[in-house]
Amino acid sequence: MALEHAILVSLLEKPGSGYELARRFERSIGYFWTATHQQIYRVLKRMEADGLLAVREVPQQGRPDKKEYSVAAPGRALLSAWLHEPIEPESLRHDLAVKIRGAAFDDPAALVREVERHRAVHGDRLAHYLAGELRDFTGPGAPTPLDAGQELQHVVLRGGIAYERMTIAWLDDVLATLHRLAGAPPAG
Repeated sequence: MALEHAILVSLLEKPGSGYELARRFERSIGYFWTATHQQIYRVLKRMEADGLLAVREVPQQGRPDKKEYSVAAPGRALLSAWLHEPIEPESLRHDLAVKIRGAAFDDPAALVREVERHRAVHGDRLAHYLAGELRDFTGPGAPTPLDAGQELQHVVLRGGIAYERMTIAWLDDVLATLHRLAGAPPAG
């Protein structure tokens, strides 16, 4: 997927400035597609020049005017074409898994802190996802019924929650295995 597609989806959900878009990437989209502020601004500029985005100058008091981006008809057409194209299933390329396998030729206990660090990151991410789900979809202030866009956002979030739970369970298994193997002689 190109960054352009993630930007188009985000701007169709809600038009915004480059700064606002970058913040959305930090808070939600970024868990599924990452980009730096510089990448986002560079791609926004190119998409504007290509006619994919409409731009409106928004006056601000005490600050320079900001550009608010929305999706123009060619941008919507580009996204629609991409949505109808098949994509390859993602492969699992996982540096930590290779390190874990490599620990058989060294000291498995040496990986404990790294695996614990990964588990903490995934635990924090799961907590963030669950808080967002409660706030936006299942809690007392959540809209009912959800519209189609909200339903699709929620199903993606549920996938993220399931992924984080699965990853935490796997990391717990890895930690138990590393602790059990600590002190065992390295493989041949």
